[in-house]
Amino acid sequence: MVRIAAVCVYCGSSSGHDPRHTDTALRLGQRLASEGVELVYGGGAGGLMGAVADAALAAGGRVVGVLPRGLFDREVPHTGLTALHEVASMHERKQLMVDLADAFVALPGGLGTIEELAEVLTWAQLGIHRRPVAVLDETGYWGPLADLLDRAVDEGFVRPANRDRLLWVDRVDDLLDVLRAASPAAPEARLTPEDL
Repeated sequence: MVRIAAVCVYCGSSSGHDPRHTDTALRLGQRLASEGVELVYGGGAGGLMGAVADAALAAGGRVVGVLPRGLFDREVPHTGLTALHEVASMHERKQLMVDLADAFVALPGGLGTIEELAEVLTWAQLGIHRRPVAVLDETGYWGPLADLLDRAVDEGFVRPANRDRLLWVDRVDDLLDVLRAASPAAPEARLTPEDL
């Protein structure tokens, strides 16, 4: 069993058109707080980011935000967090969020969420960390990503073992059990000419 004391959640700074996304974010925040798991996230007050943070705080949970200075004029920082780290760049933001978390979860989101998920998954592939990475996909939002990853495997760009590093969870209530049961994945073996 993997010990999960803090989960980093990547998600949209907007809510999207489907209200089910907000419902999932609210229930995730509540669940993390009820299990005593700290929420680490991007520090914003709006969208799914604000929803997951507000729900965790309302349920008595600890919430840590990380926000670059340059985003303070575009993204309203949450003012009621347990802690809000102000960093100099997006790179520092992502690194600190990784440093603070025992696992990583993506809710629906846009380009930033997709980029953060891809990076943390790539870091697992490279052995930079050995912590679980999951998408929480109650609404089927991430289905096209599953199709793309399967295509990448079929086309020889992604090894099946690396495809399997991304965990897929359909229900908020199952998420922490899946993360805790995940086996730490070994880094990708070095490629040889025969692999090419």
